[in-house]
Amino acid sequence: KATLYAKGARVAGNIQAEGAKLVSVTNRTFVDGDIQVKQGGAATITTATVNGNIQLDENRKALKVNNNTVGGDIQVFKNTGGATIKNNVVAGNLQCKETRPAPTGGGNVVHGNKEDQCARL
Repeated sequence: KATLYAKGARVAGNIQAEGAKLVSVTNRTFVDGDIQVKQGGAATITTATVNGNIQLDENRKALKVNNNTVGGDIQVFKNTGGATIKNNVVAGNLQCKETRPAPTGGGNVVHGNKEDQCARL
């Protein structure tokens, strides 16, 4: 299983991972597109700028989405390892569904809607 560490990187397109062991995007990494992590293990996205969306779907280990600036949506769906979502600035929506245990966090500034499991974050 693959592991990706992006620290202080500049990504002109998207970061997409399916079945990865770990995806770590940190240290002021800039992503001009989306970050999509599906059916994998853990993901950590901290202090990044993402012009598009962050989508975390059907992952099995701990997820962290903290202190990011996101131009689109943050979507956390059907994960089973726990998720922490805090102190993000989101131009779009913050959407969480069918994640067990339910996501925790807070301090998110969301210009769209906070929906479902993320309504109080």
